[in-house]
Amino acid sequence: MEMMSNRYIGDLPKIGIRPAIDGRRRGVRESLEETTMGMAKAVAKLLSENLSYYNGQPVECVIADSCIGGVAEAARAAEKFKKEGVGISITVTPCWCYGSETMDMDPHLPKAVWGFNGTERPGAVYLAAVLAAYNQKGLPAYGIYGEDVQDAGDSEIPKDVQQKLLKFTKAAIVVATLKGKSYLAMGSVSMGIAGSIVKDDFFQEYLGMRNEYIDMSEFVRRLDLNIFDEEEYDRAFKWVKEKFIFGQDNNKEEFKRTDEQLAKDLETSIKMTLITKDLMVGNDKIAAKGWEEEALGRNALIAGFQGQRQWTDHFPNGDFMETILNSSFDWNGKRAPYLLATENDSLNGVTMALGHLLTNTAQVFADVRTYWSPSAVKRVTGKEPVGKAANGFIHLINSGSAALDGTGHQQIDGKPAIKPFWEVTDEEIEQCIKNTKWRPASTEYFRGGGYSTDFTTKGEMPVTIARLNYVKGLGPVLQLAEGHTVELEEDMHDTLDLRTDPTWPTTWFVPNITGEGAFTDVYSVMNNWGANHCVLTYGHVGAEFITLASMLRIPVNMHNVANDKLFRPSAWNMFGTQESEQADFRACQNFGPLYK
Repeated sequence: MEMMSNRYIGDLPKIGIRPAIDGRRRGVRESLEETTMGMAKAVAKLLSENLSYYNGQPVECVIADSCIGGVAEAARAAEKFKKEGVGISITVTPCWCYGSETMDMDPHLPKAVWGFNGTERPGAVYLAAVLAAYNQKGLPAYGIYGEDVQDAGDSEIPKDVQQKLLKFTKAAIVVATLKGKSYLAMGSVSMGIAGSIVKDDFFQEYLGMRNEYIDMSEFVRRLDLNIFDEEEYDRAFKWVKEKFIFGQDNNKEEFKRTDEQLAKDLETSIKMTLITKDLMVGNDKIAAKGWEEEALGRNALIAGFQGQRQWTDHFPNGDFMETILNSSFDWNGKRAPYLLATENDSLNGVTMALGHLLTNTAQVFADVRTYWSPSAVKRVTGKEPVGKAANGFIHLINSGSAALDGTGHQQIDGKPAIKPFWEVTDEEIEQCIKNTKWRPASTEYFRGGGYSTDFTTKGEMPVTIARLNYVKGLGPVLQLAEGHTVELEEDMHDTLDLRTDPTWPTTWFVPNITGEGAFTDVYSVMNNWGANHCVLTYGHVGAEFITLASMLRIPVNMHNVANDKLFRPSAWNMFGTQESEQADFRACQNFGPLYK
């Protein structure tokens, strides 16, 4: 497996494993020591063999030095975890333990408890007791209880327990990774888009993040003074000229850029990419040029670029920059994406971070542009859509940029996919590049020129679209829809695509329909979407998003995930078991933001 170093300040969060035990000596505890510690080691092995951080490194687990039979040992474990950089807590036990004496009391650590389902020793009884203690103390924890009874000493982790351990840990890693990082707003509000009104209290209280801001004039300064790595610029320019396909200019003659302007646009676009990367995470190379302050960066896990219109009315747009940084490769080779939101839509930027850290894959930023009904398609094209598209589809098309991974020219088991960067092959990178055209920007939109990204996503990819919204009086709310990408007949695609802008990246999306509520039909999904943007994540990962949202105390108002896949803290059941969506809202409101 290929790995890269951690690009952000702060250690990668470790998983703390807490083996809890019956504290009674002279027979009881002694008989359980080996089994209890064995459970902890088995969980650590499961997680480290199946989960990775964003940089490809296997997750690291820290096990308490001893089993935890009471307050003193719980305190020792907590102290060790602080020193080791633990950001996630998992308690395991095969037996009865003293609930409030052995529980993890750190209010900011996402926590889960696996109580062994066995009859010889009541691990499940401890699970119920300690979850009651967590609920009573206002420290939501995820309960993990295997469906089938196991024999005492059985070292196997059942499949259903494995799934919950992995689902919990994936989400908890996201929470712990976000903490302490920055959102960097480059510019301000784009064209009145509410998502680019950055709400710092949301970032601070819900995500544990800080906010950083620069004016877009900083780009002009760095461009004018060559505050970037000129050696990397030369390498990037050569790579782009050798590999990229530059497509047709669709502008009217009077609005076309000259060849000299187009050449300058490309140079500026590459330099903007380098500058944004430096602004986010710093660059020692520019310190060597005497720009020590600029070399530090902002420790930004996420950034957003306003672009329109104050920048793009005079300078090349940010499409090239956004596309390259959001992709899982560039002229330096394969690497994790740099998360960059179009139009400084900070809420979509956060959604990108959630999807990326859950799956370690590149995210596709998109406008939720149009619902095409079967009748409208037939009226415009003379043909009826077929297959998964037969009941209509949604046109996802960002105004000029999308991660190159979004072409769908990576494969898993021979089918289109988007993969973590360390699984992407050199041939797949070449295919993503070959199936993308770089088109001179539409100067009616972007008077300052630039290059937009033109590709069409391959069909039959399982994907999830998601969006974080913000409602006054309620706060953040997440919505999502699992579904598939689809491919249209070439002439149908051309006809529909030309009605918007053929120089932009297109994905045709069909949500999985349940026949109820917001998923009554495809139109209902579009009609209930909360904003003009969404994020497309590879895979049906709605359940993972929902587990993560509950960890962040963010309710989910719209999803098409089956109830048996939902995994939320035990306390959520206390707010109602029949209407889980309403219970989710009540629980999130009751417990409030994680860092408030």
